[in-house]
Amino acid sequence: MEKALGLPGLRKSPYHSFDIILTMPRPIPVDRSIYIKSYLIPVLTLVLITIQLLFPFKGWAILASGFGGIWLLSYLWVRSLNKNLSLEREMRFGWMQTGDHLQERISIENNSRFPAIWVQVIDHSRMPGYSIDTVVSVNSQWYFHWYTHGVCNQRGIYTLGPTSIETGDPLGLFGLRLDYHETVTMMVVPPVVSLPEIEIAPGGRAGEGKSTASGLEQTIIAGGVREYRPGDSLRWLHWPTTARRNKPFVRVFDFSPSSNWWVLLDMDPKVQAGEGQQSTEEYGVILAGSLVHEGLKSDIPVGLITYEKELIWHPPGLGDTQLWKILRSLAIVSPNGPSLPKMLSQLRNSLEQRTSLVIVTSNIDPAWLNNLGLLRRRGIIPTVILLNPADFGGTGNSQLIQNQLLRMGIRHYSISDELHDFSLLNNKSEELYPGERISQAAQSPIDQTANWRSLG
Repeated sequence: MEKALGLPGLRKSPYHSFDIILTMPRPIPVDRSIYIKSYLIPVLTLVLITIQLLFPFKGWAILASGFGGIWLLSYLWVRSLNKNLSLEREMRFGWMQTGDHLQERISIENNSRFPAIWVQVIDHSRMPGYSIDTVVSVNSQWYFHWYTHGVCNQRGIYTLGPTSIETGDPLGLFGLRLDYHETVTMMVVPPVVSLPEIEIAPGGRAGEGKSTASGLEQTIIAGGVREYRPGDSLRWLHWPTTARRNKPFVRVFDFSPSSNWWVLLDMDPKVQAGEGQQSTEEYGVILAGSLVHEGLKSDIPVGLITYEKELIWHPPGLGDTQLWKILRSLAIVSPNGPSLPKMLSQLRNSLEQRTSLVIVTSNIDPAWLNNLGLLRRRGIIPTVILLNPADFGGTGNSQLIQNQLLRMGIRHYSISDELHDFSLLNNKSEELYPGERISQAAQSPIDQTANWRSLG
């Protein structure tokens, strides 16, 4: 974590140097406390006063007055800082994605007549790898501000703050501690990447599952009208246009079946491999979020099924609200779920026909394909995205399950960690070939133009 320390600013308010600042009133009072750090001076003063009373001598009186004056001056110094020293911690509010840069602006203002020779900033934030701890000096009637920069390396929900500052007098006789209890909850969602090579099998496609002609007719979309031709079905006559043109017109249909997407993320801890960002867990979460983003971008209703400590179930929906709901769930998900065969078995009576089911898993045991076949016979069309555990430091050979998926005619893909950046993407339902690079992040939906605002 690198910190970029600024230079002392101008006199008076630190906010004169910025154009747009949103300062929020502090709803929580600051805890201020003065404490004695060293009892040496007061003890010496009392000893000298006692000696002066028992054995009067001008030198004892001078020394007692000097030590007493130092002790009083130190107390007045710290007391002045206690009333006039303040900390302001600001950040740009908004949700972050893994890999985004977090920036804060910290200002310490000293309106006292005494300088703060040293001010230690103590950060109690719980974001991994990020802290604003530092030591600065602030002259009297001045302020000091600086910026801190960090990278959101891990998805999750974290707390920024509370914050404490400690200072004291130059001789170290008294200490001052100010505790600011303001906090803000920071959501770090998984990144969204482009997936150019992944094509989801549409639900209700002819020849797959149990879809019938009547089922297909319910999913085709009228795209316009044309003149009647011999052999056209009379049931497709478009009567308003026929009456207006005084000759028969029939409706023209777009026969690309439409269906919802269900993204099933396997969070079975027994099949995960790798550590940290280079793990099947993280790759699976990123793939799930990116698939949801791709579907919503194409105006396809997308839902999510996964498991944290309990079932996470987001029915298919559209829009940014749906995306944020799913990303929020993916930010906190961890391998605590049941096995993939059990989840597929539970879905048999929960998913509608002509639905596209996208399974993201690192389970290379072909046994769960039996459960998948039962879903397929109900008209649920699967697409499997397989994370090969061997490429993430695990064991096993994924070739067997890939061959069976190929024989079943199920569209599937294999994701490897060979290049450590999602650069290798092979389409296993046809020939094996290196896929296009997809490490470039898709356009982030996160607003990075928010104003600076105080914590709390």
